[in-house]
Amino acid sequence: MIDVQLISDRLKNKTILVTGGAGFIGSNLTEALLKIGASVIVLDNLETGLQSNVDRLSHYENYRFVKGDICNPDDYRDLLKEVDAISNQAALGSVPRSIEFPLNTHRVNGTGFLTILHEAKQANVKRFVYASSSSVYGDSIASPKHEGQEGKVLSPYAATKQLNEEYGQVYHQLHGMETIGLRYFNVFGPFQNPNGVYAAAIPKFLDKMLEGGEIVVNGDGEQSRDFTYVKNAVHANLLALISDNVEAFGKVYNVACGRSLTLNDVINSLQAELILLGTTPKNTITYGPPRKGDIKDSLASITRMEQYLNYKPVYTFEEGINEYLRHVLQCN
Repeated sequence: MIDVQLISDRLKNKTILVTGGAGFIGSNLTEALLKIGASVIVLDNLETGLQSNVDRLSHYENYRFVKGDICNPDDYRDLLKEVDAISNQAALGSVPRSIEFPLNTHRVNGTGFLTILHEAKQANVKRFVYASSSSVYGDSIASPKHEGQEGKVLSPYAATKQLNEEYGQVYHQLHGMETIGLRYFNVFGPFQNPNGVYAAAIPKFLDKMLEGGEIVVNGDGEQSRDFTYVKNAVHANLLALISDNVEAFGKVYNVACGRSLTLNDVINSLQAELILLGTTPKNTITYGPPRKGDIKDSLASITRMEQYLNYKPVYTFEEGINEYLRHVLQCN
C-alpha cells in the first residue's frame, strides 16, 4: 500500500478541483487534501450539499468555495485554468430519487458529467477522477462483483453512472485524458446526512437509535452490502489523483472492503457498539416491502484496484463503525 508521505509529497503543491465538495464524500476528501497541503477549490450548488460542510473547512488558507453547478460551465470555466486535477463527486444520488425524478437525475449525472469532462479537456486538465457506483452491476448475480462483469442496470441512477464510465473511457481513448472511475460500495461515515427520504441506511439507522423512532427495513433485512468506511473512499481518490501508472487510466475500479454484511448484521453491530460506548439504543424495527431498483446482494472484488492503484482498505467495517459512532456521539 502506498504510504501517506508519498501521497502528501505528490499532492501538497497541487491545486485540486473537488466538485460536490459540500457533500458527504466530497467534504471528507476535501479535508484530507487540505490536511496534506494541497490547495482545494470546491464547486457545489448546495442542492444536496450542506452549508455546514462548507463552513467547517473555511479556516484552511488553501481552501476556496465557489457556489456553482457542473451543468453550467460559466460557473467554473475560469477555475479550470488554475487546477492540476479534478475529482468529480458532484451527483444526484439515490436510486429511489432517480426513479421518481429521472430527468433531473440525468441532467446532473449525465449531461452535467459530460459538460465538466469536456470543459476539462478544453482546458487541458488531464487528470479526471470521478465517482461511479456499485449500482452499475444491476441484476448481475455474480459474487463477488468484478469490473467487466456487469448486469443490466435497474434504475435511472445506475444508468447515468454507467454512462459516466462510458464517457470516461471514450475521453481517455480519444483525447488521452487520465480518467479514473471509482465504483463506491455503500460508503458511510462522518458528515453523512441522516435526514430526508433519500438518506442512506447507516446514518438513518443510527439517527433512529439515538433519537428514538422506527427503523423501517425494506424487505427482510437479509440483503447484503459491502459497507465501506468513507476514509477508504477518500484513500482511493488520493491514490487515483497521484497515480503515474499509465495502464490505470481509462478504467473503473471497485472501492470497497471485499466483505459483505446484511442489513440485519449492520443493525446488530450498531446497537452493540452503542451499548459498548455507553448509549442505549431507543429505536424499534419494522420490516416492509422490498424497494424497487435495489440489488439483493453486493460484494466487491478489489483485485483490480489493488493491481493498478495499490489500494488496500485502510479501515475495516468494525473500525469504521467505531470511529463513526464516536464522532456522532461527540457531536451530539
